[in-house]
Amino acid sequence: MKTENVDRPAILAEVNAAFYRYEQALITNDTVVLDELFWHDPRTVRFGAGENLYGIDAIREFRASRPAQGLERDLQNTVITTYGDDMAIASTEFRREGSEKTGRQMQTWIKMPSGWKIVAAHVSLMV
Repeated sequence: MKTENVDRPAILAEVNAAFYRYEQALITNDTVVLDELFWHDPRTVRFGAGENLYGIDAIREFRASRPAQGLERDLQNTVITTYGDDMAIASTEFRREGSEKTGRQMQTWIKMPSGWKIVAAHVSLMV
């Protein structure tokens, strides 16, 4: 890939907007928006701190059953990189109040006809 196709400003702005929309939905437990931002496909994968979720149905079940409290977090070291017009990787670290652990999150975003969607995500905590 030619480097001029990496982090093109207009595409980077689109993914940043989608990423921070996801973050706002996450900390407010807006499951409608969270669901909207994931690809509705059985091949979508989300590995969490304590769960491995295969497919959009498993991700929806997880979101519906998890507590809606204590979701606020502070992000640091966020890096979003776009590749061409329709693929991006978002990486960030996070801390939650009252916890000494640092969390890590990576998402693969693909631009679909319906907009930017997460097709794979990984969340983990450093020990």
